[in-house]
Amino acid sequence: MTPPPAPKTAIHGHKAILLVLVCGFLPIPGIPSRAADSGNLSEAKGKRGMVVSVSPQASQVGLQILQAGGNAVDAAIAVEFALAVTWPEAGNIGGGGFMMVHPPGQRAVCVNYRERAPQAATEGMFSPEDGRHTHKIVGVPGTVQGMEAAHQKFGGLAWKKLVMPAVQLAESGFILDAAQAASINGVLKSKATVEGEFQRELIRVYRKPGEKPSDWKAGDRMVLTDLAKTLRLIAEQGSAGFYLGETARLFVEEMKRGGGLITARDLAQYRAVIGPAVQGKYRGYDVYGPPPPSSGGICLVEMLNILEQFDLSKNKRQSVDNIHVMAEAMKRAFCDRARYLGDSDFVSIPPRLTRKHYAKKLADDIDMRFATPSVTMAPEIDIQYESPSTTHFCVIDQDGLAVSNTTTLERGWGSRIVVKGAGFLLNNEMGDFNWYPGHTDIFGNVGTRPNRIAPGKRMLSSQCPTIVAYKGHVVLVTGSPGGRTIINTALQMVLNVIDFKMDLPTAMRAERIHHQWLPDVIQYETHSGMIDEATVEELKRRGHKVSPRRAGSYQGDAHSIFVDLESGEFFGVADWRRDGKALGY
Repeated sequence: MTPPPAPKTAIHGHKAILLVLVCGFLPIPGIPSRAADSGNLSEAKGKRGMVVSVSPQASQVGLQILQAGGNAVDAAIAVEFALAVTWPEAGNIGGGGFMMVHPPGQRAVCVNYRERAPQAATEGMFSPEDGRHTHKIVGVPGTVQGMEAAHQKFGGLAWKKLVMPAVQLAESGFILDAAQAASINGVLKSKATVEGEFQRELIRVYRKPGEKPSDWKAGDRMVLTDLAKTLRLIAEQGSAGFYLGETARLFVEEMKRGGGLITARDLAQYRAVIGPAVQGKYRGYDVYGPPPPSSGGICLVEMLNILEQFDLSKNKRQSVDNIHVMAEAMKRAFCDRARYLGDSDFVSIPPRLTRKHYAKKLADDIDMRFATPSVTMAPEIDIQYESPSTTHFCVIDQDGLAVSNTTTLERGWGSRIVVKGAGFLLNNEMGDFNWYPGHTDIFGNVGTRPNRIAPGKRMLSSQCPTIVAYKGHVVLVTGSPGGRTIINTALQMVLNVIDFKMDLPTAMRAERIHHQWLPDVIQYETHSGMIDEATVEELKRRGHKVSPRRAGSYQGDAHSIFVDLESGEFFGVADWRRDGKALGY
């Protein structure tokens, strides 16, 4: 029962990238489980459970739930609420996301807790002058209802036991590490916060106590009293403690204070959705990703289907041919994203996007000698020539139940509006809709119909928590924050592990590339020097525009879990690009 071998055919003229996720119990020959030297990565191993997240405190909470007899979904719920306290940049109860769940021996499902547009929303409600830190840009939050739905379907421990660790962190306080302190100091000092009309409550809640305000430092204790009260209501009353009663009243008052659109009815009517994941086959593996309104699953499978035509391992990981074909596959998937993808309750999505024959047609169109100009790929779209923060975590338990969860407020710290008296941040997810109908330009602004605003509609997302399995057994769990880079980051984690046989730390450390159709440019990381000047010059000769990320700027934050299926050990790695913690037992 070993997975089928990778194809041996040479690259004729097409290629892409891949993504996979791990947790299983079948040997996969040739895939190493760890590196001899992990550098500054946070690594952990264990046979009974593993949690990897951006926050050490949240990872500890998840591990404690596993040790108390909870399953992976129980632990994931506890981590989600803990992140709302310890990683406010993206952890939330005022945002949304997608939770992938893979029960052993079964197909993965997705808990879709993406935010929705309020009923008063209209297609043309935003103008170029509208900012990203207003009440109008807030979508109806889905996190609390999503966690409750996941608990009702998969949970084992009592709900209150899962939420109370977050209550205690907010009430008694938690010790900041350097990354947490830097994030909080950054938002407090930013121009948007300092000069913002509606950011006074954020400053009051997160400013360091004392007569003379000073920077937060690693080792300081942060207490969030108002948030603790809100979380306690959720612990005691379930989602009703958020969408109804006192918290809902404070929420609606906040909306009225700043001209927001969300009403008590919008809150009361919100429901998360549990349904089948997008499923594809790649070289004998089952690949699962989130369905619309996330673009992650469909784009991932589309690129994998293209990739199946080639043998990337024939060349070095960062060879010119590999980067060329990966970028060309990314372009085609992101072009289809703009053409077709949105909330499937509102738009019809062509099933061919995840079909093999369609990918073969796209692959045949790739010229290995020359880049395809992005503007030629969608002649029906009038392309005009005018001039984010999320967090991901993963969990596996001793029975092989795996969770890959991505959650967000949209941009870093969302709208930067804290609900007065309730202590939680609101998202700015309405910014993920196509604001300007009919306006698509070379800089990446998209105005196509599928993702235009409508009442009750869920905005398109790039979130891509992913699970890859073989005959019902999970093989790798991964995902990332990073806006439209998310899908390509996850793809490259899988590519590194499966095609290039990298151990997880090495796969995590490797340079990443990104192409999103428009703007028509390959972005690449520079930290290891693997993409050298000669490679860049050859890519340019083939017609690519190539842009290095500035020093200190990285792509994604791909906390992942790998399972050594011969020994049964779990290996967790937190991405070095941002502090995080892997904990196992």
